[in-house]
Amino acid sequence: MTTDAPPGVGARGGAVSLVLAGLLCQEVGASVAIRLFPAVGPLGMVMLRLVFSALILCAVARPRLRGLDRAAWSAVVQLGIALAVMNGLFYLALERLPLGVTVTIEVLGPLTLSIVASRRGSAWLWAVLALAGVVALAGGGWDRLDVVGVLFALGAAAMWALYILSSARVGARVQGLGGLALAMAIGAVLALPFGLVQAGPVLLRPEPASLGLLGLGAAVALLSSTLPYAFELIALRRLAASAFAIMMSLAPAIAALAGFVLLGQHLSILEVAGIGLVVAASIGAVRMAGRHARAAVEPLG
Repeated sequence: MTTDAPPGVGARGGAVSLVLAGLLCQEVGASVAIRLFPAVGPLGMVMLRLVFSALILCAVARPRLRGLDRAAWSAVVQLGIALAVMNGLFYLALERLPLGVTVTIEVLGPLTLSIVASRRGSAWLWAVLALAGVVALAGGGWDRLDVVGVLFALGAAAMWALYILSSARVGARVQGLGGLALAMAIGAVLALPFGLVQAGPVLLRPEPASLGLLGLGAAVALLSSTLPYAFELIALRRLAASAFAIMMSLAPAIAALAGFVLLGQHLSILEVAGIGLVVAASIGAVRMAGRHARAAVEPLG
């Protein structure tokens, strides 16, 4: 008698590993980006990330400019703007707040979207839990956190919600990766002038150090965008969307761990508890949204 695992278990296990690897890559990439802030600044880092991400995606997807109608171009442009603003606000927040705190506040955007989309009064229980997490995250007093940094992180949260909605519109109107590649290119163009103002004098010097910074910028793009997206794309073929969304809710915890290990960013017990509450609220909201969606499509009787 054999003891082989049921069909699909190995595939799901591999998909889970890919999602976790993607999350880890993102937070390692963010840690490397923070290390580069003294040299190129947060907006310079945004420029490097988006430019290299656009180059990689365009080389892989080879998007076609012809054949897109006005609605498709509108969706692509909106996604490009969301990418540029979201990344800009996120890195500006990282300049002032710990990595784990920033990601925890940013995840409030998708969390709010899940709660609103569920259209159930009970979903607001998860909103209360998330609010308790944010209060705990402040360590008992918002004076411990940089107010401007918190505002940047909240702005990034709002833009993440817009990114999700815009990404769905692009996916419905443009096949494959072409829409994302075009949106990334638009985001890179928008970020270029701000990045050049902040990092241009350093990056344009004919010195080996400048080439090193460009190489690290490419590494951040690879870790923060290209590899996670590729891992997620493969994982979604083997993993239910609801399970994938729940795993993505672990981002604040992984960010806090990366900040502690790679950047030496220590968090208080209250801050750790706050991250845990936000993660729990995200998982609960995603599970409720998933059950609501299944109930909507299942026939009665």
